[in-house]
Amino acid sequence: MKTVLLKLTGPMQSWGTSSHFETRTTDYYPSKSAVLGIVAASLGYRRDNDEAIRKLNDLDFAVRVDQEGILSRDFHIARKLKANGSLDRNYVTNRYYLEDAVFVVALGHEDDAWMDEIIKALENPYFQPFMGRRSCPLPGDFILEVKDLGAIDALEQLPWQAADWYRNKHKNYRGEIYADKDLFDAKTWIMRKDQVISFSQKERKFGPRFESRKSQILSQEETEDLDFFEEI
Repeated sequence: MKTVLLKLTGPMQSWGTSSHFETRTTDYYPSKSAVLGIVAASLGYRRDNDEAIRKLNDLDFAVRVDQEGILSRDFHIARKLKANGSLDRNYVTNRYYLEDAVFVVALGHEDDAWMDEIIKALENPYFQPFMGRRSCPLPGDFILEVKDLGAIDALEQLPWQAADWYRNKHKNYRGEIYADKDLFDAKTWIMRKDQVISFSQKERKFGPRFESRKSQILSQEETEDLDFFEEI
């Protein structure tokens, strides 16, 4: 079993799973389909290479929220032209981003040779990978380390990756972990439209994927027990 840990951080990132043309939303943490898009781009897969891309769904996936982002809204104006080149109409599109967020993603599989191929591709990507949108490039040092562990164990052994200012502000912090539901025992799970079927620009398709959640204490300030009788 081999797992690679990736740190997704930057001024802005966006991870939408239910966007429409004029409103492009973002989830509050990276989706598995988006991270598989980073892997597919690094491996040099074309968008219509459906069979190779669908195989990436077999990777174990987990993500830990090390620094919660701030939701930000931007708008773009797109112009639609008529066949003769004259203006038809303007579209005002609202696009949502997360500012100053830090996430740690764990991708793992029992096939070490396949994982080595993926890790090599992430180190030397064929296409430029990005964090949800082309305007949000990955940091140069986004590969943290490789562990001979499962995705959950690798995440839980990794120290807190938040920025210094965030650590100073949050002396007690519990990081949420979202993962494929089979990676740990959980009584409840949610369904997300997050399993890649096709990245083709002609017709992007995503199927249901089940996801569980747990939390990990990443920072806890030590305090002395209060003696009420002594205070009196």
